[in-house]
Amino acid sequence: MRTAFIAQIDRLTADLGQMCALAAVTAADATAAVVDADFEAAPRVRATLHRLDQLNRRIDRSAFALLALHAPVAHDLRVVMSAFSIAANADRMGALAANIAKTGPAPESARDLFAQMGSQAVSLAETAHRAVLGDDAAEAERLLRDDALMNDLHRELLTTVLTDRWPHGVQAASDVALLGRFYERFADNAVEIARKVIFQARGETPQADPSLH
Repeated sequence: MRTAFIAQIDRLTADLGQMCALAAVTAADATAAVVDADFEAAPRVRATLHRLDQLNRRIDRSAFALLALHAPVAHDLRVVMSAFSIAANADRMGALAANIAKTGPAPESARDLFAQMGSQAVSLAETAHRAVLGDDAAEAERLLRDDALMNDLHRELLTTVLTDRWPHGVQAASDVALLGRFYERFADNAVEIARKVIFQARGETPQADPSLH
């Protein structure tokens, strides 16, 4: 029975890791739509989001079954309980990437910042992938530190669109600010995954730092 339980935990963890990896793919594709005017990117993101939705539902079923059939305790219980939140966060990351992708190309003067934000989004999701697969609190803590760069980029973006030198008008400024918010929320969900990994690995949850948002 214990061997079957461990195998089910391993499959659950693998599915969660795959969700984080897919979230990284959505961030890369969404950024291609914004920065490179890749009009095939939005359909790719939607297809990946569909896969994320499927995995999210499968993880929910698996986690409920583990709770009902095995009554896990201690670390195993934390892994199963964290799975619900991690899956939901990764699914939201894909949905946010879909929102980014469907907006199309950004104004030329903002594209460099969006390229940097996209690269950081991919990096955060990939770090989440490693942290989840390895039950690695140290990797999760690195993600928490790396999130500061996304916050800095978001502030720089807002400064850019609010200056008198912004050449694209009020509507474009509003659209760009919203895009920036989507990237920031993508990062926030990666941070929540990292916090859950630390919880399951150590039995403690790091406090969010309000100064970072």
